[in-house]
Amino acid sequence: MERTQYKLKDICNIQYGYAFDSKKFSDNPNNIALIRIRDVKTGKSHTYYSGDYDNTYIVNAGDILIGMDGEFNIAKWNSEPALLNQRVCKIIPNKEVNADYLQYYLSIELKNIEARTAFVTVKHLSAKELNALKLEIHSLKKQVEIAQKLKCIENLMDEEQEQINKYDTLIKSKFVEMFGDLMLNSKQWKEVNISEVINGKISNGFFAKRDAYIDEGNVSVLGVAYVVNRMYSQCMGLPKTYGTEKDIEKFQVRYGDLLFCRSSLVAEGIGKASIVPKNVPCNTLFECHVIRLPLDLKKCVPEYMQMLTTTEYYRNQILTHSKTATMTTIGQDGILKTNILLPPLELQKQFLQFIEQINKLKATQQKNLEKAQLLFDSLMQQYFG
Repeated sequence: MERTQYKLKDICNIQYGYAFDSKKFSDNPNNIALIRIRDVKTGKSHTYYSGDYDNTYIVNAGDILIGMDGEFNIAKWNSEPALLNQRVCKIIPNKEVNADYLQYYLSIELKNIEARTAFVTVKHLSAKELNALKLEIHSLKKQVEIAQKLKCIENLMDEEQEQINKYDTLIKSKFVEMFGDLMLNSKQWKEVNISEVINGKISNGFFAKRDAYIDEGNVSVLGVAYVVNRMYSQCMGLPKTYGTEKDIEKFQVRYGDLLFCRSSLVAEGIGKASIVPKNVPCNTLFECHVIRLPLDLKKCVPEYMQMLTTTEYYRNQILTHSKTATMTTIGQDGILKTNILLPPLELQKQFLQFIEQINKLKATQQKNLEKAQLLFDSLMQQYFG
């Protein structure tokens, strides 16, 4: 397939964000939205700007954005017009380049740059690197063909994910149906301190020293992100593994453990909790930013506890007992000050049975999603690898 090599700056205009005055940031939606790095991936912002601005920095729906710190994410803006803040840039392809094709291509190149970028605290993408980036570009006709094929698979993945999300919503609805509004305790369940359902010692995870290796592939480590997103099945794919035999014995997670995020840069992340599923990979440890509560399975069902920790009733308690300095944190003492509503164990088990039925249905969608993802990744490698 014939391709021509160009520098990125020769096939598109790269517009860099402006350092808007942070004193004029607000949460008033009557002002214009402001796009910060964290907003690139989500495609929406909850930060607004009350000062004057140049229309040059307005971003519209469909514009391609790149976050230049941390993870070098690329995505199309899909919300109302907003301002392009510093460390975010906008890519405007010329008429000979298909926007979707360029976005797919750059997603690969940005991950390559990210992988080789040295960092101490946060990785930074420089304008110099973007300007020097070389791409081998197909004819416009071929670009459109490639982009349409990839978009078709992405749409299929979105449909499968939407169905999975509907199953999750169904579980939440069933929880409310069975246990009522926990804020009002509409079904008058017994309220107890969370310590009443703990069987063992609450503990923090271990500090993962990178120079204490075990054979590659033997151990996986759960950090905060894995707990928040419940990505236990992905833990075996960590690039490096570490720990000691003593660590494995002391810090290995198992079904019945309730894991809490101990610290977060944003209040929304603090105290997020997740149970450990029955099929968690062997030799999976939890690290020092995670707190473990071993649940008493004779008093509570982990899946009930998982849902309870997501409710307003429980989240309000977590935020009340957290501390904020440079980042929001919660300690073992804070978690032990929280209360839970404890319905009869038999009713909790009925809820578990419902979840297990739904999970069987979700498994089909998940397999379809994984197959589509494999095909998508294969084509991305074929076209841009």
